[in-house]
Amino acid sequence: MKVNGVLLDTSFFIRFLNDADPLFRNALEYYKYFLSNDIKMYISTISIAEYCVGGSISELPLRNLAILPFNLNHATKTGEIAKIVFTKKGKLKLAERNIIPNDSKLFSQADVEKNIIYYLSSDTESIKIYNLLQEEGLKPSFNFIDLNIPPNEYFGYLDL
Repeated sequence: MKVNGVLLDTSFFIRFLNDADPLFRNALEYYKYFLSNDIKMYISTISIAEYCVGGSISELPLRNLAILPFNLNHATKTGEIAKIVFTKKGKLKLAERNIIPNDSKLFSQADVEKNIIYYLSSDTESIKIYNLLQEEGLKPSFNFIDLNIPPNEYFGYLDL
């Protein structure tokens, strides 16, 4: 039986763990939705590393998350994704940043892991990369969920 899952990126945890953040409510509602609908929540070791730059691993709700290590099959897929991103970088109109390699790694994990059907992020740069991959013919096997869109709008009416 296939278990549906979601890969939560670093921006999700930054918002989820800060109740003063404007997207905190959306993050909390998605978290509750995934828990109540048996959608397995994943956190990549890459996101853990990114989060620990400004936070502590003890802040992350690890008891409700599956830790996804970055493996060889992810690395191979990352090369394919990063090649598109770097050769078409000018088309993206991204803000200056060095996070693109991590976006490519996270996307590769979501794409390779067949039970991950969603990728949740508030990062507008990531959305641009996801759209570019589709335009270039690489159809990711997951759906991108923009944290800026409340879960009741994304999934329909929710009784949260």
